Amino acid sequence: MFTTRPTLQGTFGMVSSTHWLASQTAMAVLEDGGNAYDAAVAAGFVLHVVEPHLNGPAGEVPIILAPAGGEVRVLCGQGPAPAGATIEHYRSLGLELVPGTGPLAAAVPGAFDAWMVLLRDHGTRTPAQVLRYAVGYAEDGHPAVERVGQTVETVRELFETEWTSSADVYLPGGEPPAPGELFRNPALAATWRRLLAEAEAAGDDRAAQIEAARAVWREGFIAEALLRQSARPTTDTSGRRHTGTLTAADLAGWSAAYEEPARYEWDGWTVCKAGAWSQGPAFLQQLALLPSRAADLPAYGSADYVHLLIEGCKLAMADREAWYGDAAGTPLATLLSEPYNAERRALVGERASYELRPGSPDGRTPFLSAHARAVAAGAHGLGAPGGPAAGAGEPTVARDGATRGDTCHLDIVDRWGNMIAATPSGGWLQSNPVVPELGFPLGTRLQMAWLDPGLPNSLTPGRRPRTTLTPSLALRDGVPVLAFGTPGGDQQDQWQLHFFLSVALRPAVRGGLDLQGAIDAPNWHNESFPGSFYPRGMRPGSVTVEARMPEDVIAELRRRGHEVTVGEPWSEGRLCAVARDPRTGVLSAAANPRGMQGYAVGR
Repeated sequence: MFTTRPTLQGTFGMVSSTHWLASQTAMAVLEDGGNAYDAAVAAGFVLHVVEPHLNGPAGEVPIILAPAGGEVRVLCGQGPAPAGATIEHYRSLGLELVPGTGPLAAAVPGAFDAWMVLLRDHGTRTPAQVLRYAVGYAEDGHPAVERVGQTVETVRELFETEWTSSADVYLPGGEPPAPGELFRNPALAATWRRLLAEAEAAGDDRAAQIEAARAVWREGFIAEALLRQSARPTTDTSGRRHTGTLTAADLAGWSAAYEEPARYEWDGWTVCKAGAWSQGPAFLQQLALLPSRAADLPAYGSADYVHLLIEGCKLAMADREAWYGDAAGTPLATLLSEPYNAERRALVGERASYELRPGSPDGRTPFLSAHARAVAAGAHGLGAPGGPAAGAGEPTVARDGATRGDTCHLDIVDRWGNMIAATPSGGWLQSNPVVPELGFPLGTRLQMAWLDPGLPNSLTPGRRPRTTLTPSLALRDGVPVLAFGTPGGDQQDQWQLHFFLSVALRPAVRGGLDLQGAIDAPNWHNESFPGSFYPRGMRPGSVTVEARMPEDVIAELRRRGHEVTVGEPWSEGRLCAVARDPRTGVLSAAANPRGMQGYAVGR
């Protein structure tokens, strides 16, 4: 079958990421004798440099890893709400939603510490060995991708009049980075050089250097600069200036930590996701709503097939809205149980649903935020992203910096069988002013928490805001075989499900999984649930499809009541994937051609 690129195969190592420089950085680390985890850390820091509109060091990163011969684990790089981030405080400021930008939206930064914990526990390299690639690209420059300049141009007025420290970095000479021209961030390079010098002063021991680097971030000069930035009055999406709630105790008291993954078994596969502090279990719920055997699904790509997946997604996302979060227990076992899903499955009819229909696991009454109830009651498209632009895999940015967000992704498998999927995000250049002493901004993940008390996702000090970030790892017969993921905010677990089912249902290629064919297959998404990003709108009944979807399928979806928007032919998804065949040791990789930026490499 035709694909845009081949599915790569080899035995030494495979990498797939959303930027070719990150992919090749990871491969360079593998070639130098590092393992998949060394390579992931190096690539992660390069992504901070080359995709600053999509992620940064003060953002967050959930990681799923499968060490060779070990257990699958989730490493949580999502920081919690600071101690002062109470509903009462935000309400006292006259706010009904957490702003989409500015220091009030900043959680405790999580990405840096997660990368360091991963390096300490599973890597073999020192901080200097993995950071040298990012330092080089920040100091000597890298060819800017088109989207960086486009994002900066959108917020130029904000940068020039309010966020002047951002203008200093991203409007050099008064102009945004031009595509293909070298762009430098000397302040970021200087930050990493100083951190590495202080880390190396701890001695020659690798673990001691990593712990020293973590201490610099949490309590040293970096922490001090982050706190000064949080205390600066900053214009945000409310139209007013606010200071943040981050304190020294918040930074010093948090550490990235390991967790058991959420799991679901489907037709011989076991899919692992982060817990219900992420939207990851929504992927598992969508699987649970399907027939238990692939052979019982409607014909792949048919209108029946697409309709079934769309309607199942609506039900899973309604449950996400009612039951997911870190501020209260999520009845995940029930949500994934067959009796519960048999009842939910019966709600899927021949026509498109326009309702937000959370279930009642264990007889509990679903409790939605006032905002979610309002938009579900008929505020069609309140602030919602519209049409194909929302599926293009890049952030939609308003002139006040508001963005529905996007992210990066990387997957790696090495010759020893170590496997990892990571989805770094947050700390976008358009989310907060650049910290002038550091060269990068704070994040804005708190915008995903509600200011209504008593919800699973209520803003709660010490608790994580529910994130859209959701890497995936799948096993066959208990052995890890596939790592994958995508940027895309609320679309991530829609696009990933379609990819996974394409892998499971389509013919194999050269004796292995047809990763590239599954990535290239026409994709789609719906927005029939409250969005996770400010201003939290929804579009009931909406479906955005790629123009490559067959015309008869589109016509049948419309006949069934779906409000179909036909996007550009290559506009839905930015998937990455790697795989390992445990029988032969053959490794595979593929990357998304959409956006002309993601690449897989390997040998």
